[in-house]
Amino acid sequence: MLAPVFTLNLSHKILAHRVTIGKYDGIHPCLTAATASDKIFVHSPHRNTLYKGGRWADSSLSGDLSLLNINQSVTCVAAGPLKPDTKNDILVVGTATNLLAYDVENNTDLFYKDVHDGANCLLIGHLGARDKPLAIVGGNCSLQGFDHEGNDPYWTVTGDNVSSITLCDFNHDSFNDLIVGSEDFDIRVFRNDVIIAEMTETEAVTGLCKVMGQHFGYALANGTVGVYKGVERSWRIKSKNQAMCLNSYDIDGDGVPEIITGWSNGKIDARNVQSGEVVFKDNLSHCIAGIVKGDYRLSGKEELIFCATDGEVRGYEATSAEMRHHMLDANFEQETIRDLAQKKQTLLLELRNYEENARIGSGNLKTAGRASQHHDEYGIIPATTQLKTGLTINLGSEKIGPHIEVSLETTNNTIIRAVLIFAEGIFDGESHVIHPKENQLSSSIHIPLWPPKDLPIDLHIKAMIGYKGSVHFHVFELTRQLPRFSMYALMSEHADEEPESYVKFFLSDRVQRVS
Repeated sequence: MLAPVFTLNLSHKILAHRVTIGKYDGIHPCLTAATASDKIFVHSPHRNTLYKGGRWADSSLSGDLSLLNINQSVTCVAAGPLKPDTKNDILVVGTATNLLAYDVENNTDLFYKDVHDGANCLLIGHLGARDKPLAIVGGNCSLQGFDHEGNDPYWTVTGDNVSSITLCDFNHDSFNDLIVGSEDFDIRVFRNDVIIAEMTETEAVTGLCKVMGQHFGYALANGTVGVYKGVERSWRIKSKNQAMCLNSYDIDGDGVPEIITGWSNGKIDARNVQSGEVVFKDNLSHCIAGIVKGDYRLSGKEELIFCATDGEVRGYEATSAEMRHHMLDANFEQETIRDLAQKKQTLLLELRNYEENARIGSGNLKTAGRASQHHDEYGIIPATTQLKTGLTINLGSEKIGPHIEVSLETTNNTIIRAVLIFAEGIFDGESHVIHPKENQLSSSIHIPLWPPKDLPIDLHIKAMIGYKGSVHFHVFELTRQLPRFSMYALMSEHADEEPESYVKFFLSDRVQRVS
């Protein structure tokens, strides 16, 4: 479990997705983030002197903060050991048109390069079998890797604007592959400049992070967070809030990192990488701007550091084994009481339904064992009731365009009160509810769908079946798959018609020479 160990208020706004941490002198970790007025601040609580001269601003925000002038809108930042054979981290800053590699300790530019495709995201690390680290930049449909001298030994293209990148040993060959998320909903895995795997999601991929081995986490623009193991998705969850940033951290000391998420409403949570179960959660007062890891108190233990957009910084540390046992015991008791209370509610509801059914049967022997009718609110339906489904292509009309039509129909005179459909990539929020008006209720219903891509899609359907006067309804659940290319219809053959339009012109040369 995590326990808060320090809180700072930097009294300065922090731009989301532009937070990093670096040891610019090779020893002391410094929190670094983009702030307003095209500047970057470096928080160095363990240094006795501030950074001055060169790109540094003349005034400081406080005794521990130094300001770095960039003079362009900062789009991404990263810090890491870009120079080989040195312990000092290098700060790399991306803008819409340029990339700056800055040696903070020596107050010098390593290089300043034009990046015509822009810099949307950035990381520093070893790619493939290369012996030198690279600063890898994701831009407009392109990926570039720069060494400490400003050379770009790595360059390749991808399908759309790159929105997130991370490094991961995707196929257990001891070399890092580049995982790229883009705005066309795809996650691509590059081994050097070759795509070795591709996964399609339901929204733009806004975040990626390595967890362990083949596991990596991802976040989408619609509030979805999940984990892949190789090309297989292990789990995913969806929230009404947006996932701002991802990281990984072993909070329980079992050697397996959890995936850490910072949300737009200030919530932070840690989830089990295998199941997605929440094992820790807390809240900050504002949107989470970034999550980094580092030994910020120089205690010999790595802390998990959350930064909020209002300048609040909070550090957490994994608790000791004894404290974890204490907390686990308390959580176990609370979860047991909650589970038992939930089971009690379920059993009471089930008992009440049995009592009502028995009362109806004994109160009117003539109707005992038969289905409820129009004025019976208890919703008893024939045991032979079935729900039939069908998929057809509807070429549309003047009021509605061509679409796939999902047809649902019961096998008797029961009515369909409402239908819920869950599907990836078809609806906003990935779910759709159809609730006909009272005078339109019938035993059948037709639902139009417009799949945006030619991919097979699983439709998880829940239909509420009963009678018009019922208060309780039976829920029928089923799954149908829209096949690939389901939006295409075979056209009937038409006789060739002579065209009505024509072109008439004169040639001053022989036709053979022109042709």
